[in-house]
Amino acid sequence: MEFTSRQLRAFLLVAQHRNFTRAAELMFITPSGLSVLIREFENELGFRLFNRTTRHVALTSSGGELVNIAQESLQNLDSMAARIGHSTVQASQSFSLGAPPLIAANIITPAVREFRVHNPAIRIDLFDDRAPVLLQMVQDGKLDMGLGIFGPAAGIRRALFLRFPLVVIRPEKDQALKRDSITWSALKGERLIALPPSSPIQQVVDRHLPRSGSMPSQKVAVNLLDTQIAMVEAGEGVAVVPSYAPLASRNRRVVMSRLINPAAEVEFSLISYRGKKLPPVAGAFADFLRSFFSQWAARSSVR
Repeated sequence: MEFTSRQLRAFLLVAQHRNFTRAAELMFITPSGLSVLIREFENELGFRLFNRTTRHVALTSSGGELVNIAQESLQNLDSMAARIGHSTVQASQSFSLGAPPLIAANIITPAVREFRVHNPAIRIDLFDDRAPVLLQMVQDGKLDMGLGIFGPAAGIRRALFLRFPLVVIRPEKDQALKRDSITWSALKGERLIALPPSSPIQQVVDRHLPRSGSMPSQKVAVNLLDTQIAMVEAGEGVAVVPSYAPLASRNRRVVMSRLINPAAEVEFSLISYRGKKLPPVAGAFADFLRSFFSQWAARSSVR
């Protein structure tokens, strides 16, 4: 048995008004068109719904039994359609974004606040973790987008976001050693506070150290950029980090110098899963975030 919601609505309107002409007006169709709908519905059901004369329309006993069932079915259908429609609208106005903890806390969070001033209905779910975790979450469909330092990966769409030069940071008390720029060779004999070898940032650093003959006297590894910067502040050594890192940790008393001969940088990329269509608002926020990031870097004197 096959029938449509349109046939159900036609049946209920005729049952309510006992008048084909009035029911047709409410459905914005002709009375003859309404009659066709009712006749097709009766053919599907196998029994008559109305006793109809030129002056009178009345429900048959079978039609009377069907009214409550039809009302309940149509209400359920309307409720389901409303829920799905609401969910679809919500989905088009929300997305999830992952970023490294230092970036998420100090740059993306204020960017979200500023973006939502003009887009109050938008919901952005922010997740903070290391790049390998973010990459896996995007691949698994648990995150819409990820921001960080990522290499090529299967099924991943990767777009260059921003580049940041590598800098050396020292405790603020070492102001006498601060220079606008220093060479990699100046790191020779220093105690280096590093990130784990699996860190994309550390991998860039580790490619340059041996080439310049500037191997430090000792290397101590920590897991997070913020810890790395705190260790430098405490006078436990120096660190090579992207230029955004010390500036995002303004409360840390460290000074920085750009590394040259050769200059090196890390690339921040925005990733998403190739098989997943992102809501339009995700692209709008990505454009806004790139501009926000650039302005933040300029205000913080990151060149």
